[in-house]
Amino acid sequence: MGLRRTKFVLDEDRIPRAWYNIAADLPFPPPAVLHPGTGQPIGPQDLAPLFPMALIGQEVSTEREIEIPDPVRQAYALYRPSPLYRAHRLEAALQTPAHIYYKYEGVSPAGSHKPNTALAQAFFNREEGVRRLATETGAGQWGSALAFAASVFDLEVKVYMVRASYDQKPYRRNLMEVYGAEVVASPSETTGYGRRVLEETPDNPGSLGIAISEAVEDAGGREDTKYSLGSVLNHVLLHQTVIGQEAIEQMAMAGEEPEIIIGCTGGGSNFAGLTFPFLGRKLRGEADYRVIAVEPEAAPSLTRGVYRYDFGDTAQMTPLVKMHTLGHDFIPEPIHAGGLRYHGMAPLVSLLREQGVIEAQAVHQRATFEAGVQFARAEGILPAPEPTHAIKVAVDEAMRAKQEGRPTVILFNLCGHGHFDLAAYEQYMAGQLEDLAYPAERVADALRALEPLPVG
Repeated sequence: MGLRRTKFVLDEDRIPRAWYNIAADLPFPPPAVLHPGTGQPIGPQDLAPLFPMALIGQEVSTEREIEIPDPVRQAYALYRPSPLYRAHRLEAALQTPAHIYYKYEGVSPAGSHKPNTALAQAFFNREEGVRRLATETGAGQWGSALAFAASVFDLEVKVYMVRASYDQKPYRRNLMEVYGAEVVASPSETTGYGRRVLEETPDNPGSLGIAISEAVEDAGGREDTKYSLGSVLNHVLLHQTVIGQEAIEQMAMAGEEPEIIIGCTGGGSNFAGLTFPFLGRKLRGEADYRVIAVEPEAAPSLTRGVYRYDFGDTAQMTPLVKMHTLGHDFIPEPIHAGGLRYHGMAPLVSLLREQGVIEAQAVHQRATFEAGVQFARAEGILPAPEPTHAIKVAVDEAMRAKQEGRPTVILFNLCGHGHFDLAAYEQYMAGQLEDLAYPAERVADALRALEPLPVG
């Protein structure tokens, strides 16, 4: 009796040669990005202080394919193509007829999907003579990835790490420092905005919005520095589409087509990376999929936020983008899925949600860790807290398939491992993990503060 096929692996020459740009296939044009001061559509010159021109061009491009430079593809070869797994053991544990597949991005040096864009951003910045990058990070996945990418392309990095995660995840901070990055807790004493926040709330747990403000201020104040973002913006989502392109080829190797595709969502990068190439097929009428974005109850922008223009940061320094938002002043509870603690959602993901192309669900923290433990015991891989949100909904859909007696094909993105998150798992195992939901009254206050901003 032969072995069951468990993993589907592509050779290095199958690393995609171009990123897929979903803007080319959208039947509805994305809303304009607005200047934070004038409220008018911005031009390339408005973004030049923060980003190199190559990335600005990608941000506004409507070309379906954007070529991946050879040095970036060569760096990708350290870990790409990433494997696709059939979750036979999880299926057996659930006693479900569903076929469950997961794309595993934890094989990267930084342990997540984030190097897919970090390497690209570091390369394009270096090509334009930038010597230093400033960025923010929540759980540390993005900060680790950019620190790694900077070491590959010989750049300096300053990372503003959200205070709650800085305290919860010291080994993530250590990893960034091993790669050569300078890491400070945000809000910090090293920027004017950080000092103002600390004066008002000395025990502030931080948020991605605050950390973004600090990184933007840092980059704007130095000639040798640009800002680097790990999610939300179009060019970041673009770089992640290597995930979905590989997955399409690997699902063909498995001889199946996914019916349901699932990804966790904080800013939208890993979700977009897996789903956008599939959604391109759907938008072109070539296939149909049910696509589900899963977010935490503590930061439910897609399920409870409003779709309107808002700032990406709390200091109101970034351009205004139209997205599902809880308000730029909203500070989510300190859940362990730090990468999902963001007040807004990527404009492209928000647009797809608003147009009904994708679905969204919000889940509680304890339920996600329960699913993460169940997955680890079946498949042997300890997931990061972020993708446990996708695992939870994948399990739910597999159980629905069991109830209906239908062998549904499910695909989700396991976007990172949880080796640096064992303290969170320890809390869960000890019964000490809280279910932190969004405080409705604080959301209402944050949304009221948006009223002076453009709505349309």
